[in-house]
Amino acid sequence: MLESLTSLAYGFNIALQPQNLLYCFIGVTMGTLVGVLPGIGPTATIALLLPATFKLNPISAIIMLSGICYGAMYGGSTTSILLNIPGEASSVVTCFDGYQMARQGRAGAALGISAFGSFIAGTISIFGLILLAPTLAEFALKFGPPEYFALMVMGLAVVAYLARKSTVKALMMAVLGIILGCVGLDPITATPRFTFGILELADGIGIAPVVMGLFGIAEVLENLAAPTGADVFAGKLKGFWPNRQDWRRSIGPIARGSLLGFFLGLLPGVGAIVPQFLSYALEKKISPNPERFGNGAIEGVASPEACNNAAVGGTFIPLLSLGIPSTAMTAILLGALMIYGLTPGPLLIRSSPDLFWGVIASMYIGNILLLVLNLPLIPLWVRVLKIPYSYLSCLIILFCLIGAYSLNNSVTDVYIAVIFSLVGLLFKKFAFEPAPFVLAFVLGPLLETALRRSLILSDGSLLIFLERPISAGFILFSIVVLAAPLFSQIRLGRGLSEED
Repeated sequence: MLESLTSLAYGFNIALQPQNLLYCFIGVTMGTLVGVLPGIGPTATIALLLPATFKLNPISAIIMLSGICYGAMYGGSTTSILLNIPGEASSVVTCFDGYQMARQGRAGAALGISAFGSFIAGTISIFGLILLAPTLAEFALKFGPPEYFALMVMGLAVVAYLARKSTVKALMMAVLGIILGCVGLDPITATPRFTFGILELADGIGIAPVVMGLFGIAEVLENLAAPTGADVFAGKLKGFWPNRQDWRRSIGPIARGSLLGFFLGLLPGVGAIVPQFLSYALEKKISPNPERFGNGAIEGVASPEACNNAAVGGTFIPLLSLGIPSTAMTAILLGALMIYGLTPGPLLIRSSPDLFWGVIASMYIGNILLLVLNLPLIPLWVRVLKIPYSYLSCLIILFCLIGAYSLNNSVTDVYIAVIFSLVGLLFKKFAFEPAPFVLAFVLGPLLETALRRSLILSDGSLLIFLERPISAGFILFSIVVLAAPLFSQIRLGRGLSEED
């Protein structure tokens, strides 16, 4: 513990450098703006800004991109409360009671408890990150190629299992992502694969153009096709500081939401949406007055907002300590680390302690900046919300295409972004979730390398994955996870036949 605190002090020394402080401020401000504007997610924004960070110091770049991640969670509550539209997908539950509070003239209290709850949850998740990430990294140093392969398989299996719609469709997306991740030169024999004679594909398909198309342009096109036409809440905003009764009702939900969000954020594929619904359901279950929920209960704002902010901190633990992204957003951060020449995983803490501890310290500084900035800037965000979306959409598409081109000064990347924007629309139309695809796309090359190294070690025998206890445990867990929906369907079919 003492060693971690010493390392954290070293991290603050790095994060408080003027350059890093500036990029932390830019990141959290951009994140809040992204959260406020409906239809522009942090995933697309990180992909959009990724090419602009290539000339930066890697520490400054990751600090800024991380700021966008947790800053968007703060901003998402503003539109949920004032418009009844989640500015960020993970703020959907906040609409249930936040908008009702606004209609009752308590928009200020709802925004205030959202900001304070987010700050408390962010602080809890950062301390959890400090305690768990180094410990998990030390454990992961015992991993060899078989363990890493089995761990990544388990991560993809859990992502497919937790898919909000169809497990089969999620598995299809994962397989497609792995196949596209293999485009380019074979990592061992340097033989071109799936390039179809196109020289620009020899280095593979870049993560940035793919994500810009899937999450940026496709999202804008979908929103233009179905405009919401919502009006900003016109009531006067006042009383941002919650009163004593609000705090009495909210402190327990904030604590429970923070812990629930943090530990669920550790799991691959969970993200921040599922924990929000679970935290809301938990508070409604244990409340002595459950009928208040949905009618302006402040607990229905405090717990979900704390939960989604804590979940973001949880997602950074597998990313920084194992090199395994648990969401599409952290998958892009993993790609960014690799582009910067850094090796995500257990060796990151030893090889780049300045990056690891600097980013963690910047997250706490960023949470303070968000708390200081968020409430005074709410009137400004309300004005931004009144900008016609047709104007914003043109700028977003333009920046996406410029960003895709500037990555390698290649028109091919622009074509890739456009192609994947159409693919993204098809995914949405036919209810295919893009998150498993992005995770598999990023993990695909790492998965293949771990598999081939394992087979080299075992002279081609697949038994190596079952002979080593850790990898055998991961593989067994993956099989159970993937087989669970099948058993549920068999049991349901038997129940229906018995009723007949």
